[in-house]
Amino acid sequence: MTHLWAILLIVLNTAWLALVVIGLPGNWLMAVSAVLLNWWGPGRAAGSPPMFSTGVLIAIAGLALAGEACEFGAGLAGAKQAGGTRRGALGALIGALAGGIVGTFFIPLLGSLVGACVGAALGAWALELTGGRSQRASLKSGVGAGVGRLAGTLAKLGAGIVIWLIVAVAAFWP
Repeated sequence: MTHLWAILLIVLNTAWLALVVIGLPGNWLMAVSAVLLNWWGPGRAAGSPPMFSTGVLIAIAGLALAGEACEFGAGLAGAKQAGGTRRGALGALIGALAGGIVGTFFIPLLGSLVGACVGAALGAWALELTGGRSQRASLKSGVGAGVGRLAGTLAKLGAGIVIWLIVAVAAFWP
């Protein structure tokens, strides 16, 4: 019975991992699913040991947090790396949030990702431009913010893949 629960968790975590690509908190959903199965899972009432050790649960929560930090900070870092100012970094943050929301409604499936990347680029570009920087410097900062946001999402996806693997292995070999 424990193996059936492990297989169901792996299938569910695969769906949660796919959500990361569209900008949803799939890494956290994988971590929460593992915690809930560990807490209320098979045999817990009978006194059998939990499916996951505390170390595994801490590791996947840490990876989920690291993935979020990478995604959050990448657009800011991209704008700074491309020569942008704090103003451009703020524009990247605001633009990514707004673009992610708007993109969700206009582009099926990948709209939030595309919207966040384009929004970060436009936000950094606009605030750099209104801050008195040249068109060229503002555009460079905007492109850096958009590319940074995409890199952040890919880093978050990488963290999600590692979480998926840790849970899949630990479910069968505690």
